[in-house]
Amino acid sequence: MQEGVNRDPDRVHAEAAPGPVPFGQALRFWLKLGFISFGGPAGQIAIMHRELVERRRWISERRFLHALNYCMLLPGPEAQQLATYLGWLMHRTWGGVLAGLLFVLPSLLILIVLSGIYMAFGHLPVVAGFFYGIKPAVAAIVLQAVWRIGTRTLRHPRQVPALWAIALGSFVAIAVLEIPFPWVIGAAALAGALGARWQPAQFATAGGGHAAKGAAHGPALIDDHTPPPEHARFRRARLARVLAAGLALWLIPMGLLVAAQGWQGTLTQMAWFFSKAAMLTFGGAYAVLPYVYQGAVEHYQWLSGPQMIDGLALGETTPGPLIMVVAFVGFVGGWLREVLGPDALFLGGALAACVVTWFTFLPSFIFILAGGPLVESTHGQLKLTAPLTAITAAVVGVIASLGLFFIGHVAWGPAGPDFKALVLAALALWALLRWQWGVMTVIAVCGAAGLVLRLAGGG
Repeated sequence: MQEGVNRDPDRVHAEAAPGPVPFGQALRFWLKLGFISFGGPAGQIAIMHRELVERRRWISERRFLHALNYCMLLPGPEAQQLATYLGWLMHRTWGGVLAGLLFVLPSLLILIVLSGIYMAFGHLPVVAGFFYGIKPAVAAIVLQAVWRIGTRTLRHPRQVPALWAIALGSFVAIAVLEIPFPWVIGAAALAGALGARWQPAQFATAGGGHAAKGAAHGPALIDDHTPPPEHARFRRARLARVLAAGLALWLIPMGLLVAAQGWQGTLTQMAWFFSKAAMLTFGGAYAVLPYVYQGAVEHYQWLSGPQMIDGLALGETTPGPLIMVVAFVGFVGGWLREVLGPDALFLGGALAACVVTWFTFLPSFIFILAGGPLVESTHGQLKLTAPLTAITAAVVGVIASLGLFFIGHVAWGPAGPDFKALVLAALALWALLRWQWGVMTVIAVCGAAGLVLRLAGGG
């Protein structure tokens, strides 16, 4: 029976655990995942659960959730980190590195192509009409994120008033006082650390946010009681090597950019800015987008606010983590700043997109490879999870401020109030919340509606 499992890894056999997974077979799966990972982190994690826990049984339910909970504690895209973690657990360092890379690479290549089309042909009536329609859809998607994360985290105000206060305070800090995003997150983490001591019941609500029903899927290759492989055991020498390699992988490209462009060069500043952004992505891409907007749109002016909304729409319609919208930001900035000269706009944009992607995702790899053996046993300790709970509450307010920003751009067009766009946004939100439409369906329908409105002279 074991032989049958090895011949057909996709079939579920309850009689025996699957045999060892060849490295090449695992790489083919991670590449496939990179092309089908639509639906945001929840959808991506659901795909991995279905494929790895239920169908292939490479890892048990409990071990899968254990890895996921660790990734939820870290800044960065948890779905990509989970792929890296599982690849590392199965096939050591290179397994983790390639699993994480293949999760991101298809999205990067697709976004570079779409960004080039957007910059070259975005002024055409057909393209402009489509983007006119998807701006309200993006605003609705952000508001849906506020509802989804808020209902999961905050519950009733009487139950967790401290978390509601943190969410409201973060909204006011970002939307009204314009306090920088890192200060808001830092204050929330401090509030969580103090709350763990004084109001532990209110801060004991942090779950991974991705609950799964326990189910018997048969024995797994990495089962509940399978001991950690030798490479997954903590060793100080290994930790030092991983940290040294990570530092070198950051310093060498940064040094090359400084040598080529100087510290104030566009690519250098992108590398520095997105290195900082990578450390602040608690709560997913929507949480860090206000920080990206503050820096990329307001401070550096690499792109405009409407272009940022268009980039988010493109990010929603491509596979991979939503934080890949930073590749669009980099592409547009590299194109408009002509980083490789006026005769190489596409290549300049593509180079900027790659630079931004490298510095955004590098920390995620280091967190997993360095911290996997060290930190996974600490999950569930309130002193560590309470700051995450508070940060998640702050994220609700931060995303709400982002929704307010997007609604403002939708409601007010070049000629004044745009009531058609507001109605479209309201219908999109209703479709998401009441009818449970998928994100891509809403974007497609709104894009078609925007095209009709523009071509009919109503946009």
